[in-house]
Amino acid sequence: MKLHTLTLIGITSLLSASRAEQAGPDLPLVDISGESNRHVIIAAGTESVYQGHPTTVLMPDARTMFAVWSIGHGGPAGPMARSDDAGLTWTRLDDSLPEGFRTHRNCPSIYRLVDREGKERLWVYSAQPLMPRILSEDGGRTWREMAPLGFTNVMTFSSIVALKDGSHLGLYHRGPGGKDKSPLVVLQSATRDGGITWGEPRIVAEVEGKDPCEPYGFRSPDRAEICCLMRENKHKGHSLMMFSRDEGKTWTAPQDTPWGLTGDRHQGVRLPDGRFVIAFRDQAPQSPTRGHFVAWVGTYDDIRQCRPGQYRIKLLHSYAGGDCGYPGMELLPDGTLVATTYIKYQPGPAKHSVVNARFKIADTDAMAAKCP
Repeated sequence: MKLHTLTLIGITSLLSASRAEQAGPDLPLVDISGESNRHVIIAAGTESVYQGHPTTVLMPDARTMFAVWSIGHGGPAGPMARSDDAGLTWTRLDDSLPEGFRTHRNCPSIYRLVDREGKERLWVYSAQPLMPRILSEDGGRTWREMAPLGFTNVMTFSSIVALKDGSHLGLYHRGPGGKDKSPLVVLQSATRDGGITWGEPRIVAEVEGKDPCEPYGFRSPDRAEICCLMRENKHKGHSLMMFSRDEGKTWTAPQDTPWGLTGDRHQGVRLPDGRFVIAFRDQAPQSPTRGHFVAWVGTYDDIRQCRPGQYRIKLLHSYAGGDCGYPGMELLPDGTLVATTYIKYQPGPAKHSVVNARFKIADTDAMAAKCP
């Protein structure tokens, strides 16, 4: 039965790829990557220090923002910064964090979870060893280390989705023995108490001949469905997507995304008009911005029906090829989108920096309207 299922998955992927490839590199592209007035450097790389893999969280006041990242590619955690002006200026908090946080490794990810009783918690989950974590219960003023979850993984939760019953669904990936090697699978686990305890993980996506990873789960505008976009680590075609209409109990067979959503480590926001802006490292075949930090603009129905979408935005130029992305995406009340990534920001000896790019959709809509 498993082989039969995987064969059907492969057929589904081929059919969806055929439909989505029609857009190809002709999807309109807006380029704001050279507009340095839009950029804020949160942590500058140096000849010896590589700032990598950030995530962000925006607090309910819509001004306080936290960012965490690692030192080196998949290296140790330790850095954290807070902004009190929605990402324009930043204060480092490293020295106020638990000492053990510096021993956590690979892609620390920060989340604000509110439990079924309304209690708010900030969590930073990392990958190794066995998904360690730190916790704040006072809005990020103080932090303490908690016992690791004990989950073997390549990366910790790359997204956490709030469920209708007040619990949360965490999505992550691993390879055999927890190693970063093929075949990769996507797993999920649920917490009913705001992140304190998590249920036994189970595999929800595995595809013969493909390596799904770095899942990004988000809700449809009517909240009836969860979509999960996934990096395809073999990079031989499009990214993958699957859908759940029963709060993650079951998922559709993974299928190819539209061409324009092909990339690594998706993260996005929903605009007031219902559209989505989803950022990632571009991996679309024959893309003129492949390897750079881009965003896709379109509707949920574009994703669901495997349509091309409206346009893409080149947010930042990578001077290190395809080593960038892993974004934090935030939407401010005035309509400003804040897309944070790690990237080799300039040519020369300095290594990667953590940078945010800031823009409003009205501006890029106007630019896209002028595209040939």
